[in-house]
Amino acid sequence: MPYLFDTDAISEVLKRRPAPGYVRWLAAVPRAEQFASAVTIGELYRGAFRSLQRERHLRNIDERVLVAVTVLPYDRQVACVYGEIAAVLESQGHRLADADMQIAATALHHDLQLVTGNVRHFERVPGLKIDRVLAGIR
Repeated sequence: MPYLFDTDAISEVLKRRPAPGYVRWLAAVPRAEQFASAVTIGELYRGAFRSLQRERHLRNIDERVLVAVTVLPYDRQVACVYGEIAAVLESQGHRLADADMQIAATALHHDLQLVTGNVRHFERVPGLKIDRVLAGIR
């Protein structure tokens, strides 16, 4: 099963002491099945540029993240799915951050399972497949 990694799922492996169970699970996922949204990569860059350890974080993104995942664009098709998600959630009185809905739209459009520790945020998105591995080890 191919996976789309949310920002927290990628950040976990960049920690000084990542969760060992998650690292073991991730090592078993073939490289060809590991994806990230351009939105997630943007969130990582935002965090790096805000950090006091900017160069270390930028180097991690370039040397560890971008070589490990295929980055999927936020394009017209994904934007259409985003619009549908936003409309449905708003009609139900629910709201998610735009970045979370864009990441969910990427997963839905490409039929990927989302790996996230923020299960409660994403459970509201109709049809979204969520892998709870990260949430289960925290």
